[in-house]
Amino acid sequence: MKILNSQSEYGILAKLFHWFTFFVLIAQVPFGFYLVGLEFSEERIELENIHILVGISVFYLTLFRLIWKFFNPSPTESKSFFRGQVFIGKANHFLLYLCIFSITISGILKKLYMGEKLNFIFFKYGFEKDNFVLADAYYQVHIYANYLLLALVSLHILAVIVHHFVFKDKILNKIS
Repeated sequence: MKILNSQSEYGILAKLFHWFTFFVLIAQVPFGFYLVGLEFSEERIELENIHILVGISVFYLTLFRLIWKFFNPSPTESKSFFRGQVFIGKANHFLLYLCIFSITISGILKKLYMGEKLNFIFFKYGFEKDNFVLADAYYQVHIYANYLLLALVSLHILAVIVHHFVFKDKILNKIS
């Protein structure tokens, strides 16, 4: 197994970035929706702290993933793809990254504007003043960005299924 991407498939590091992010987000999104339904308590605060720490970790992981992608380009697109497919795929990937960053940043800003101090793994930070109006606005962004992420991931999975079973172009072999 190669570390770097080749012309035909992703390297082990890109695959690990992809699948680890996928599985963490598959757990993180429903976990966040579960937290919304909990009454305020010590348990909820503990669970929120875990949710925040995992979210910040996903942010760092996605940042490292993009840096890796910049220095290690993706495999070439199949000649059987028409330009529209390539554009839609690239747009979906761009929007997935944008959603991940929007979710994390809006979640962070919501907590900071609530007057909380956050652990960013490498440092701790908090605002001097709280602003509940801004906190609520960032919370709304956080929620809607999660819904958009779910739609984009669903589209991504559907495209892979169609390519693998209908077009039979072995696209799944590049990332698995």
